[in-house]
Amino acid sequence: MNLLLTLAQWLTWLLGASALLATVLPLLRQTAWWVRVCDFPRLQIVAGLAASLVGALLLPPLPGPWQLALVGGLAVAIGYQGYRIWPYTPLHGKQVADASRPATDLDHHLSLLVTNVLMHNRDAARILGHIRLRQPDIVLAVETDAWWLEQLQPLAKSYPYTCHAPLPNTYGMLVFSRLPLRQAEIRFLLEADIPSFHGQVVLPNGVPVRLHFLHPRPPAPAESKSSVRRDAELLVVGREIEHHDGPTVVAGDLNDVAWSHTSELFRRLSQLLDPRIGRGLLPTFHADHKLLRWPLDHVFHSAHFRLQHLERLSHMGSDHFPIYIRLSYEPTGWREQTEALEVANAEDHQEAAEKIADGVADAAENPA
Repeated sequence: MNLLLTLAQWLTWLLGASALLATVLPLLRQTAWWVRVCDFPRLQIVAGLAASLVGALLLPPLPGPWQLALVGGLAVAIGYQGYRIWPYTPLHGKQVADASRPATDLDHHLSLLVTNVLMHNRDAARILGHIRLRQPDIVLAVETDAWWLEQLQPLAKSYPYTCHAPLPNTYGMLVFSRLPLRQAEIRFLLEADIPSFHGQVVLPNGVPVRLHFLHPRPPAPAESKSSVRRDAELLVVGREIEHHDGPTVVAGDLNDVAWSHTSELFRRLSQLLDPRIGRGLLPTFHADHKLLRWPLDHVFHSAHFRLQHLERLSHMGSDHFPIYIRLSYEPTGWREQTEALEVANAEDHQEAAEKIADGVADAAENPA
């Protein structure tokens, strides 16, 4: 019995220490992959903290001041993690208002389906089924190689406006649009093998909407030892958008969560909104592991739009779930709503400039 009790104590302390470390590490603003990866599993970290707190309260206490320090640290960490997650729950107010135009008003709506297909996935039928069912205006598919281009090419009959960069390195990108595209181009912002899409789509009412589709390299041992390139690519686009007053959408598998410091810096620079705020996490990765999921696929947009529909679609053979969004162009009051957002200050601009410079330098010194 004493052995089991001692084992339970050690497990509680080990779990608590690990969860506390995972809470503290992201605060250091270091770019090493093993630090930045702690940004992702906030829900899982909260679960570990809560389990440790229950164990610490039920099991025999630690000697001296250690018990109070452990319980206090766990409680503070739970409060902090909850504070970071809270905006992405229905308990928080919606950052993007619900659409007032009816769903049948096609002239003022823009719908987008974003999917990371998993390059080695060979089940194209399910994603084609999602597309046929939802009939989005634009399809963005990443991790697409030549095989995936061949499988999705029949979409061109209904989606005649295209811009493609199929690649065999898991960073290929395919864009299909039923609405006219202008100035559509594939750019390589930092790395010669990481494409991104930039252009405009013209709504049926004639309004041009600026588009930026991204899929930066993640901070992971097999991909990049740090987050500097991912952060830089997102912030390059944020600075491009900063002084643009027109309707704008940024979407893709950003390999980052919306509550990370870099994502929040990007939104302050770009003044874009996150439709997840006040509605739910909608975790899109990992599709095969229910207990290890977080939102990596995003659609951010300017205040010209309200939200008609946002949905995480069902499993389609990838490690990511697709995400579908339908936006309603309702620009009345957009400037007032944008001005109400937190605006990037001089410190933010300095940090963004430094991160971009670090990303450019890292890409030059360590080409893939």
